[in-house]
Amino acid sequence: MTNQRLPIRPRRNRKSDAIRGLCRETRLSKESLIYPLFIHDKPTNEPIDSMPGCMRWSINGILEEIADANSVGINSIVLFPAIEDTLKSSNAEECFNDDGLVQRAIREIKSSFPEISLITDVALDPYNSDGHDGLVSSDGSILNDETLEVLCKQSLSHARAGADIIAPSDMMDGRVGAIRNSMDEESYEHVSIMSYSAKFASAYYGPFRGALNSAPKSGDKKTYQMDPANVKEAVREVMLDIEEGADIVMVKPAGPYLDVVATLSDCIEIPIAAYQVSGEYLMIESACSAGWLDRRSVVLESLTGIHRAGASAILTYYAKEVASWLE
Repeated sequence: MTNQRLPIRPRRNRKSDAIRGLCRETRLSKESLIYPLFIHDKPTNEPIDSMPGCMRWSINGILEEIADANSVGINSIVLFPAIEDTLKSSNAEECFNDDGLVQRAIREIKSSFPEISLITDVALDPYNSDGHDGLVSSDGSILNDETLEVLCKQSLSHARAGADIIAPSDMMDGRVGAIRNSMDEESYEHVSIMSYSAKFASAYYGPFRGALNSAPKSGDKKTYQMDPANVKEAVREVMLDIEEGADIVMVKPAGPYLDVVATLSDCIEIPIAAYQVSGEYLMIESACSAGWLDRRSVVLESLTGIHRAGASAILTYYAKEVASWLE
């Protein structure tokens, strides 16, 4: 059979690794990766049962881990605290204790790594004895406006300690504007806000809640986190946060919501972050440990897909590994 005369043969652009590189549209970079790290107030590091390969770090341990990550090019980290039950309360006042775990960790990290972009999670669930992101009323409903006052105190405490970016993840209405105003009034206008603007009430968060022992004691988070079925509502939430002063907006989870990332990428002009959450991580780890997937290939493919959809920053537990692979 003679070759057909085809003037257009797309396969010519795929015929070698070098040519595929020349034609590649999306390039994953270590500069786009944010490394989530868990911290606890114990002298030793502790493996997390629900997230194999991840640790709850002591303050000394987290400094060593950041040094390792920074050596392969990771420049941004986000902290998540596992708080002792004895420090939790219905008012979550430990969250704005200037000598609390997160505040001490911020000071130590910025002292050792002043060039690191240090992001802190702002929400009440690690500190709330009810396990919710907001204060809980006597009838079990989540109090929006009362919660804002505590979130502002928490944000200011993190800013005083030296955080570079405040990341409110609570999904209370109006919290970005309230935090921005409170920080500006205290001359922390240089501290950025990366808002969890489109945080969905997802079933993918289970392993993370195991890592922090922060699951709700009763009820669920569906009255404040978003309905997984909604895209237009995500756009509305993002637009409101931008109007209130968000510098970066976030979609969480990432993988199941790439359409949301892509939709936002087409209609907003500020950076979009996406969080490859614990459930996504655990599914990849489980399939790879069973021998069904090539771990390195599937990790890189999953992150490239998130970047391709429009995320300029990706929160991923694979950040340090991927940076070493890209290196």
